[in-house]
Amino acid sequence: MALIETEVRDRVGILTLNDPDKRNAITLAMNDEISAVLDDWETNDGVGAMVVTGAGKGFCAGADLDDLLADQGEAGMKKIYEGFLRIAHTPLPTIAAVNGAAVGAGFNMVLACDIVLAAAERARFDSRFLQIALHPGGGHTWRLRSIVGRQTTMAMVLFGEVIKAEQAKELGIVWKVVDDATLVDEAVSLAAVAAGQGKELNARTKASILTLDTVSESDAAVDHELWPQLWSMEQGDFRDLVARLQQNISSKG
Repeated sequence: MALIETEVRDRVGILTLNDPDKRNAITLAMNDEISAVLDDWETNDGVGAMVVTGAGKGFCAGADLDDLLADQGEAGMKKIYEGFLRIAHTPLPTIAAVNGAAVGAGFNMVLACDIVLAAAERARFDSRFLQIALHPGGGHTWRLRSIVGRQTTMAMVLFGEVIKAEQAKELGIVWKVVDDATLVDEAVSLAAVAAGQGKELNARTKASILTLDTVSESDAAVDHELWPQLWSMEQGDFRDLVARLQQNISSKG
């Protein structure tokens, strides 16, 4: 059985973690499949955005303990991270459609995505690292704190607070809470908006947003966007749109 399933709908790649008997726990083999799919989608003109979800009742239960304990050195640990980091670093716009519990490294998979939709009844967000006597890894605390701030990060990581969908929305972890039955459809509908835009334009804009932490004052903010904007003005999509607008204005005159 493949450890992920894929579908493309409306130029949106749907990547489903597919090991429901293990609540879609992350394995090295699963990471290899994720990387292979992203290698394809990133260069495929038919895919402009992606949705990540889980098969069965859980989103992702974290790292598989057998793989986690097989090699505890630096290189071995980084292999465990490869799947969610591959998603974190993709230029494609990404949505996590959280259909159940996202635990530990599975929560990292959520934090790796650009925005999050959560199933109203089943979604849960659980750091869990310290509760199994393990220090967080894979950039967990950095990603979480950058989204929710110090106190919520402390509550979830140190004090083991498990957050449900509506509270996760209030805290900024989740963009939208939706009915469990329509979760993936709504995620695809939202992702299709981004997929309908220029792929390279999306990639450059996403890169600009993700590097905003390097900007601390107004002039630098202008420069940060200047060259990508100038690039976009030279592209066919923008020039064609301007030509159509000018033609409409002329015809009405």
